[in-house]
Amino acid sequence: MSGLNKARGLDHVVLPVHSLEAARGRLSQLGFTVAADARHPFGTENACVFFADDTYLEPLSVASREECEAAAKAGNMFVARDLAFRFRNGPEGLSAIVVKTDDAEADHRRFAAAGFSGSPILHFERVFKMADGSDVLGGFKLAFAADLRAPDFFLFACERVNPLPADRGALARHENGALGLSTVVLGEDNPSDFQYLLEEVFEQREVEAHSFGLSLQSANAKVEALTPAGLAGYFGLETKDCGRGLKGRLLIVKVADIGVTERLLAAKGIAFSRHGARLIVPHEAGQGVPFVFEEV
Repeated sequence: MSGLNKARGLDHVVLPVHSLEAARGRLSQLGFTVAADARHPFGTENACVFFADDTYLEPLSVASREECEAAAKAGNMFVARDLAFRFRNGPEGLSAIVVKTDDAEADHRRFAAAGFSGSPILHFERVFKMADGSDVLGGFKLAFAADLRAPDFFLFACERVNPLPADRGALARHENGALGLSTVVLGEDNPSDFQYLLEEVFEQREVEAHSFGLSLQSANAKVEALTPAGLAGYFGLETKDCGRGLKGRLLIVKVADIGVTERLLAAKGIAFSRHGARLIVPHEAGQGVPFVFEEV
């Protein structure tokens, strides 16, 4: 496939955090509505932030190291990657981009044919608590894509086998005015080295290359891979030298009214800076990476 109309859509991003308690506190302070804690059947847990555009943030923590280690040894690549990320980078960050799919098995075959398969398919179920207190069983199939040159970042396609309701009601309404994910920003010394990986996962061949990296437009959000100079120039983000390979660096959240967002952050004593028309909130525990707010 090629072209924007056939490009895959962003589903969510995975944000390793030290604890769900820290994530809930920090994200609530930033004006997000945070869903109830949810436990995976392999030792990790999350407390997601859902958006009206059907994207979401997945703050992820380790509920049981013993269960996680057992699952990783048994071949669960989701857990194995999370443990490896924490070992190399500490407990906070942005470790994965997830794309939407209706057929994870087909994606797995496609990733394998392109030389990017990260592991066999992972199929699991978990209970999701709705805003009204009711429980819904969600089932998922994951097809992984990875590049051995990027040990601290991977991607996967997520098929919702028994889909959760698209309208999550109050969970998708946020005090800071957040509407969804605008852009996921990655860092790399030479982003073009990973262009084919991103093209393959998103089924998007139209990539804009420039002096600071590259930009890919998915069906519903943008993915940018920038050099250290690009990260500094566009966002004032100074990245220390920690080797080659893609790394998740920050998230851009779209909001309805940047003035509302700015007043909320100021009222709550949140440290932030202005960079052009954007508001940049530096990383704090529970947040994963810096957040950037921009008005749509």
